[in-house]
Amino acid sequence: MTDTPEPQQDPQPRFGEFVVRTALMISLVALSIDAMLPALPLIGADLGVRHANDNQLVISALFLGLAAGQLIYGPLSDSTGRKPPIYAGFLLFAMGCVLSIVASSFPMMLAGRFLQGLGAAGPRTVAIAMVRDRYEGRAMARVMSMIMAAFILVPAVAPALGQGILFIAPWRAIFGVLLALALIVSAWFGLRQPETLPRNLRRPFSLGRIGLAMRETCFNRVAFGYTVTAGLIFSALVGYLNSAQQIFQEHFALGARFPLYFGALALSIGAASFLNARLVMRYGMRPLSWWALQVFTAVSIAFLLWAGFLRASAGAENLPLWAVMTWGMTAFFAMGILFGNFNAMALESLGHIAGVASSVVGFLTTLISLLLGALIGQAYNGTVLPLVGGFALLGAASLLVMHWAERGRKTS
Repeated sequence: MTDTPEPQQDPQPRFGEFVVRTALMISLVALSIDAMLPALPLIGADLGVRHANDNQLVISALFLGLAAGQLIYGPLSDSTGRKPPIYAGFLLFAMGCVLSIVASSFPMMLAGRFLQGLGAAGPRTVAIAMVRDRYEGRAMARVMSMIMAAFILVPAVAPALGQGILFIAPWRAIFGVLLALALIVSAWFGLRQPETLPRNLRRPFSLGRIGLAMRETCFNRVAFGYTVTAGLIFSALVGYLNSAQQIFQEHFALGARFPLYFGALALSIGAASFLNARLVMRYGMRPLSWWALQVFTAVSIAFLLWAGFLRASAGAENLPLWAVMTWGMTAFFAMGILFGNFNAMALESLGHIAGVASSVVGFLTTLISLLLGALIGQAYNGTVLPLVGGFALLGAASLLVMHWAERGRKTS
């Protein structure tokens, strides 16, 4: 392998097509979350939800399925090749969309969302393994950053898509659109994506081998450290996703303008991912990640202290929207630097077990973010303080874990 983004095996498809299609496959998760945000109150009202914070379970159920699915698809792809598990994931996702469309109760809706997450885990997990099949090191970080930059356009426009559908159709139509898009992307994948794992590199499906590979991943100090760090940062994003609709549409009373503000924050992540793709080959993953994580933590702590000072001195319960957006765009920009780098650093030494490793890394990252992100979301009390406090605490914890992981790299 080289440290330049040249594919190892079949040069087809073109690099740009590979990046865009992989981004779309991974973005099924983001699209399934963000397009639903404007519809959460309507779903809750129609299906008999009593407490507003319980609407967040529509998001959490998908993450639960995503976490469970990631342990299955990666090991399976090491044995069958990358394409069959992705096809299975698309099928399960489609079934979950159909179940959500016909849901007559909130538990039935949550079951459909779980199935969507279980299915979306296939394209998301195995697509990352496909990237690792073709690239490594800084080149992988560059490719992942470019994928993230393309991917972030989806959450930037997804709430607007959901809001637009609600203007002309019931909320169930959103799931119909998700179903149609999944079918289109799966057809594109099937027609244009070559297999990236040659038959001579495939390994028999064995629970024992999977267990050993999982043990190697978890006991690799650098891989495990960056997996936990990625999970902590992703927890901040999940906490935001859980409470974004309530913060913007209820707390700030933005109504149908919610997608504009949500999209602005999403674009700040995309801009950072694009910039990281240009800088990582020159400066390296670790220096950029240290800088971004320190900025993420510092601005969150400073904003939390400022909010506490205003509350104590002036009795201000509500922070101005411009201040929240300024903090948010700065924190999310730093977050955009981190996502592609943390994934690449976690998988850097695990290329020989890329499928299992990407599953374990994805599972742990999602599980950590599901638990901590749900805590942040459920702590919503009509203000942004639980969210800002969560960002500050998670940033500080991430700095400690990254320091621990780096000490392992230097001594190993």
